[in-house]
Amino acid sequence: MYAMHKENLVGCQWVESPVGRLNVMASAEGVVSVKRTNNHGLQAEASTAEHTLVAMQQAINRHLAQARDELESYFRGELTRFTVALDLRGTDFQQQVWSALQQIGYGKSCSYQDIASSIRRPKAVRAVGAANGANPVAIIVPCHRVIGKNGKLTGYAYGVEMKRYLLDLEQGNRREGR
Repeated sequence: MYAMHKENLVGCQWVESPVGRLNVMASAEGVVSVKRTNNHGLQAEASTAEHTLVAMQQAINRHLAQARDELESYFRGELTRFTVALDLRGTDFQQQVWSALQQIGYGKSCSYQDIASSIRRPKAVRAVGAANGANPVAIIVPCHRVIGKNGKLTGYAYGVEMKRYLLDLEQGNRREGR
């Protein structure tokens, strides 16, 4: 399925996972978003595109297939680092935060303060939290690995239960030596 989004052609694919149905969207450049959705179809922001270019379709399909395969491998505990190309769209600050999130190792966690310090903005903890919450590529850009400074789980766009599931999945695999 193809849809116009932010003036670029994007493709969409559903991935069934233990945490619910995921809607993966990709452009010719890479994955644009991974969002948990309901079963009522695509989000309102996507509309059917009438014309597509073959080269863009192939690139989009390649990214979607790779994202699906990697997400399925991740949930089986076989993948600890995603390699699918990303097409992250956000402000310069958000891009810095999302880049820092990708540096958090599998099975590890850090605080919002740690992220703020890593991007040399130690006083921007709340802004880091907002950028973390605006992450459009759940799981692949591991915003679930950010926890409170006190070690407690904090909010997550898809609920603390899903965040706990993802952290437990990674911790369990790490303990097993994967």
